[in-house]
Amino acid sequence: MPGLHIYLAGPDVFWPDAREAGAAKVTLCDRYGCTGLFPLDSELDLQELSPYDAGLAIYRANIGLMQRADLVIANMTPFRGPSMDVGTAFELGYMAALGKPVWGYSLDGRLYSDRVAGEDAEIDSDGMTIERFDMADNLMLIGAIEDSGGRLISDTAEHSLDAHLAVFEKVLRLALDRA
Repeated sequence: MPGLHIYLAGPDVFWPDAREAGAAKVTLCDRYGCTGLFPLDSELDLQELSPYDAGLAIYRANIGLMQRADLVIANMTPFRGPSMDVGTAFELGYMAALGKPVWGYSLDGRLYSDRVAGEDAEIDSDGMTIERFDMADNLMLIGAIEDSGGRLISDTAEHSLDAHLAVFEKVLRLALDRA
């Protein structure tokens, strides 16, 4: 549906080419008649702020973008561990709590449990039970997507900008078809 505002969540903001990645996703949104809201596009003057206050300013700007958005598309590819980026998980939950559709994609097609300890392990190296619900990530995240009417698209692909954009575009088309 044209005119929608889509919050573009993910650890993409930490990539060396973060602005290029964000601009490419925003361009795809434009092509489909909607507006992509990428966190790094916020006009923030952080130079005079302490690191702590800069962090709070970024948080508040992202909250403002999410409140403007009609839905979220989250990059749920594992980041710095077997699960998705924790900040992105917060954003996904925040949007779900607002009652907005939550969509996601991952370039790791394995189940969460397989990423944690392999196919047969029930206990991790710290003695903790590994959740085995045949889900791509934590059940609360997948549940938020399912209950919001969204969908997670998982693909096994290299971690390149082109691969991310290809899967992102698939999710974008699906989200717009259901809007």
